[in-house]
Amino acid sequence: MNENENLTNEFDDDPDDYRVTLDLDDGTSVECAILTILEVDDQDYIVLVPVDENDEPIEEGEVFIYRYYEDEDGNPSLDNIDNDDEFDRVSECFDEFLDEQEFNELP
Repeated sequence: MNENENLTNEFDDDPDDYRVTLDLDDGTSVECAILTILEVDDQDYIVLVPVDENDEPIEEGEVFIYRYYEDEDGNPSLDNIDNDDEFDRVSECFDEFLDEQEFNELP
């Protein structure tokens, strides 16, 4: 997704129910759930997982990660991560998030 593509939100009262529709470069749209927002080096990154109409992940392990910004009115926007080092740092933070989630689910 590039800066010129649309990001729309359907906000409910529960943040776990937030949905984002990504308009992709190929002209298709993908409905996604917000998995988490991470902060790395004072920059927010959003992790999105594509979902079907039953809110089930479309493909196991598939996620979209973007730089995440909000303007002064709270309107969100996304930006691609073009730098390999930046992507590696964010991926490492996301892996730590997944490890923590897995640990928290242990009995």
